[in-house]
Amino acid sequence: MNILKTAAVVAVGLVALAGCKLNVDAVDTAADESAIRDGSRAWATAYNAGDADGVASLYTEDAVLMPPGTPAKYGRAAIREFIVVDSAAAKAAGLTLTIEHGDTVVMSGDLAWHAGPYSVHDASGALVDSGSYVEALQKVEGKWLTVRDIYNSDKAPAPAAEPGDEVTEQSGSEPVRP
Repeated sequence: MNILKTAAVVAVGLVALAGCKLNVDAVDTAADESAIRDGSRAWATAYNAGDADGVASLYTEDAVLMPPGTPAKYGRAAIREFIVVDSAAAKAAGLTLTIEHGDTVVMSGDLAWHAGPYSVHDASGALVDSGSYVEALQKVEGKWLTVRDIYNSDKAPAPAAEPGDEVTEQSGSEPVRP
């Protein structure tokens, strides 16, 4: 009879466990989401400071940057070279990039994507551009690094010049059409 009682207790226990949903996928991602958001804001801070090494350090060695109006940049070294030139031009023009709040982070294991708005202001604080970005990230040795990065301006592209619309300059006067 003792064996029957033990078997009954085990059976009831197994039925009770079967009814419980173990949520092994539930992981607290708040710290990782915060690290991803902080990384994007660090990108903007480094860019505004002209710190191309700081920006490049946020990418994997084989990352791809896809900025508007120029071919994609493949690899950390090419991304760094692009940032050197692009951030210097922005700094010379008095422009400041801001990664806005209102962004979204979605994670799955050691992969994530992060998307949100950005804005660009001139030295007077006037908004000169805004747009959006999306980046794919991978957690490498405990640090979230960008593997793919693309951003787009909300501004419409400038219209293409018509053939024969070339503008030439004459000394001391406004540009004129030939």
